[in-house]
Amino acid sequence: MLDEVERLDCTREEDDFADLPTVFASIIMPCLNEAETLEFCILEAQAALTEAGIEGEIVIADNGSSDGSQQIARRLGARVADVAERGYGAALQGGIAAARGQFIVMADADGSYDFSHTPRIVEKLMEGYDLVMGNRFLGGIEPGAMPWHHYWIGNPVLSGIGRLFFGCPAGDFHCGLRGFRKDAIQRLNLTTTGMEFASEMIIKATLHGLRIAEVPTILRPDGRSRPPHLRSFRDGWRHLRFMLLFCPRWLFVVTGMLLFVAGLMTMAAIAFTGGLKLAETEFSVNSSLAAAMTGLVGFQLLITGTFARQFAAAMGLHPQQPLLQRMEKHASLEGGIVLGLLAVTVGATWFTSAFLLWRDSGYGPMTATLTVTRVIPPLFLCTLGIQAVFGSFLVSMISLLPNRASSQGMSCDSTETD
Repeated sequence: MLDEVERLDCTREEDDFADLPTVFASIIMPCLNEAETLEFCILEAQAALTEAGIEGEIVIADNGSSDGSQQIARRLGARVADVAERGYGAALQGGIAAARGQFIVMADADGSYDFSHTPRIVEKLMEGYDLVMGNRFLGGIEPGAMPWHHYWIGNPVLSGIGRLFFGCPAGDFHCGLRGFRKDAIQRLNLTTTGMEFASEMIIKATLHGLRIAEVPTILRPDGRSRPPHLRSFRDGWRHLRFMLLFCPRWLFVVTGMLLFVAGLMTMAAIAFTGGLKLAETEFSVNSSLAAAMTGLVGFQLLITGTFARQFAAAMGLHPQQPLLQRMEKHASLEGGIVLGLLAVTVGATWFTSAFLLWRDSGYGPMTATLTVTRVIPPLFLCTLGIQAVFGSFLVSMISLLPNRASSQGMSCDSTETD
């Protein structure tokens, strides 16, 4: 494939690597006590580079192995990057920092991924893609390579959520074999140190408009005699938690809008009819109260989502979006305060009419009709107005934060996803 590119001599001593120039591609393997499989992986990776004529290097990002993995790597001519901070993400970040290739391919050192697929990833990167994901479901999963709950539940669900939340084109969100341009990924300022590093990479790449492609790959049973480092439910939750925290639109805004609209419409229907009756079920005071509380919780989530999205953009975690920037030009602290006070005024006036009717009745028991038409809705409106006033102050605090996105050199081309 790349016959014109000279291969790197991988037999040099470790001390000589510091003087070597930038190479074409680096293959990074995170490693923690992988002596059983490391030699096989390194030899397979070296063979792939040699056969494709790719000038490259093998970097073992060692996370404190105590089984001699470092010695195996050095004996085979691979570079060893010692990473003190524990964790899958921490090891990979250390390996990326140490790598000298403009293109980087990463995969586990347990024998489960086929490093002979490296050339097809490099080819895609040469076409101009910034991140190339392997897809195990397209290439094939060998018997015993993936637990059934990963195959049928974990990977499909998490990959589906990733595509829904972020518009990511990858069909296998958590494939460990992937390649990327080093400069493009470093601009994303990846920070997580655990298994969720895989999610952070593809989420931020999508948000910042990087070009993403995928290629078929296979998954083999790993060659270790010990249990894997991956813990299904713990690490699955960490991936899901990261996706939710990184998508305030779905975590807060969509949830808040659904609750707000459902609560408001239900309360309005009960107020309009003076007590809604469907079949044999009657919806009156208690239902109206429940609807009002639901609507208020939804509105609070909307405020929280707005704050979270603007905070993330101001801190450089998300790219700025033209739509939000246009909205901010037409919105202001004062505007939110005015709208909030208007809601409080209308609600208070409305409630006063109920108080006058109650007074005229001699302050006796208040009817259900009066409660659902002239008590609960105006109190809902007053509370909504108060939330709007203080929520406007909260969101306006974002303007006091320095916008760090530009200083980190991040792309701000995304216009669709949160």
